[in-house]
Amino acid sequence: QVQLVESGGGLVQPGGSLRLSCVASDRVGSSNPMGWYRQAPGKQREFVASLIGGRDPRYTSSVEGRFTVSRDNAKNAVYLQMNSLKPEDTAVYFCHVRSLSSLIDYWGQGTQVTVSS
Repeated sequence: QVQLVESGGGLVQPGGSLRLSCVASDRVGSSNPMGWYRQAPGKQREFVASLIGGRDPRYTSSVEGRFTVSRDNAKNAVYLQMNSLKPEDTAVYFCHVRSLSSLIDYWGQGTQVTVSS
């Protein structure tokens, strides 16, 4: 059972930046997707960004060019650098790992990001 612990959320003004971090309790193979989802109040959880290994990052269109996902396989960690934040980015952000061998999805507990003046 892989446990994921996020950190780095908070309150930031529009146009500001935040960096989210997520560390897994166990080794995450580089071939397993690792990334981020978010859920705003009253909305469904949505994909934000992910990486397989250290290449081929994927982003939802609304964050492309503003967010950067990265991972450190040696530390079993994934990061999300969020720049030029907008009020519509306000949500609880969840770290996610998919095990391709077991087809199990692992989720963190979530970290709140609030973008407001």
